[in-house]
Amino acid sequence: MADTAKPWTAFYGDNVRADIGGGSYRNLPDLVRSVADTFGKAKAFTAVLPNGMNGTLTFKQVDEMSDALAVYLREVAGLSAGDRVAVQMPNCLGFPVAAFAIFKAGCVLVNVNPLYTTEEMAKQFEDAEPHALIIIDLFADKISGATKGHPIPNVIVTRVAEFFPVLPRGIVGLVQKYWDRSIKPIEVAHTRLPAAIAAGRAHIKSDKIEADRYAQEVTLDDLAVLQYTGGTTGVAKGAMLTHGNLILNMEQAMELLGRDIVKGEETIMTALPLYHIFAFTVNMLAFYWLGARNILIPNPRPLSNLKRAFENYKITWMSGVNTLFNGLTNEVWFQDTPPKHMKFAGAGGMALQSAVAERWKEVAGCEVVQGYGLTETSPVLTFEPLGNARAGTIGIPVPSTEVACFSEDGEILPQGETGEIAARGPQIMKGYWKKPEETSKVMNGEWFLTGDIGVMDEDGYFRIVDRKKDMVVVSGFNVYPNEVEDCLAKHDDVIEVAVIGVPDGATGEAVKAFVVAAKDSGLNKDAVRNYCKEHLTAYKVPKQVEFRDELPKSNVGKILRKDLRAEELAKIAAE
Repeated sequence: MADTAKPWTAFYGDNVRADIGGGSYRNLPDLVRSVADTFGKAKAFTAVLPNGMNGTLTFKQVDEMSDALAVYLREVAGLSAGDRVAVQMPNCLGFPVAAFAIFKAGCVLVNVNPLYTTEEMAKQFEDAEPHALIIIDLFADKISGATKGHPIPNVIVTRVAEFFPVLPRGIVGLVQKYWDRSIKPIEVAHTRLPAAIAAGRAHIKSDKIEADRYAQEVTLDDLAVLQYTGGTTGVAKGAMLTHGNLILNMEQAMELLGRDIVKGEETIMTALPLYHIFAFTVNMLAFYWLGARNILIPNPRPLSNLKRAFENYKITWMSGVNTLFNGLTNEVWFQDTPPKHMKFAGAGGMALQSAVAERWKEVAGCEVVQGYGLTETSPVLTFEPLGNARAGTIGIPVPSTEVACFSEDGEILPQGETGEIAARGPQIMKGYWKKPEETSKVMNGEWFLTGDIGVMDEDGYFRIVDRKKDMVVVSGFNVYPNEVEDCLAKHDDVIEVAVIGVPDGATGEAVKAFVVAAKDSGLNKDAVRNYCKEHLTAYKVPKQVEFRDELPKSNVGKILRKDLRAEELAKIAAE
């Protein structure tokens, strides 16, 4: 297959390499140790609760604790190289300790959404077959039900205030146990995280074990993470991400952004959950590598939970999704006291609406630049170069990455023609865990097929038109929900909007818009349709409009069109 043209390299600048080579580290443990040696006692991670209570770990502390936990996993729990370890916790100090320990033990991290139901946990455990589970105590009561038929022999339990100073840790524990009663009895045998770390330390001391022994043979090609995703086909699958995928993608993203980052002097806010691949690679790995202080938000909902963190720390960077930026700019406290030190914000996970980007710049005083990628791509494929952002685009491919638009026949299309976005580069996954047939559906040789419809302009910037499966066909005409949503998001009285296709006897499908309107705005269906008529071709105008108090969202704040679509189909089936 022919190589693609790379006009986007003109926007890299003098200090950006078009090809980053083979990476700077042998594996992820090598990265963790090297960074800890460089930044030592500097603050690495700070978890901040809504009331301002907090705890902090330095780079050296994270390195030493993860060494001890790695020894525990291998010597006490009896795990072997390549064994899976599930991690199920929100953003808290235990997360980086657990993740780095798993890498150092030569094992494979399985990220699990902490809000999963027992049934959802059971499905992921059955597929991944973890040999150990590190879980937050808030949800540990689900373990018994989730492991029936496929038990997990080693369970380690942590808590949201783990590694906080004694007084705030005690207060949080008392509140959870006696006030809101959020901690339920744990019915399975388990070890507390501090006890596991202590046991690992004891082995290191008594047996003179070198904690780096397990990673000596780990290479960039070895599996590091099983990251579960619905992917392009809707079936839950574990994307196999290697040490090289993650390290090289981290370096790819930072190569493009690095000129505006000062190592050892940045502070990033992590409101997106670390179990999500965007925050995992960009926030945890890349900013750790840069020696940044990472402000972890265990629960960003309601958005007032972020207020004390913004007040108490000099946040210079943050990542988020469209709904997070939109929500913050509508919070009175954020409007009154926007962050003073922020350089840029990075958006991913869903389309960034131009109206939201403009509003963010107006309120926060800095740009929000959009990136694009998928779980299967570790995740970053493209990013808007700082200072060269273009509204409505997802930017340009990061170094060492080729991106192109493919025809239905699997051929690369010329610039300017719309097709399925595909990519190749060192960040592309090994495949789906135990699902070779599913892997074959998304690979065209070395090219990963994203399932997104897009176009490349004359300069090499890419724009997402929509998901293939979300496209609405009205009387044979393609309607892309993103375009209609972007239009309505610019209406002063529209807070949030989602657009789907619904069955229609006359046109095959019709466009339906779900709108969250500003309070007391008086916005009605006719006003919504008339606004669209001013800006869109007739067949793109929503035939149906429904007002909602809120829209269904994923745990990272991504609006779930699929849930709205399922509701509509259920209504039709019931008629």
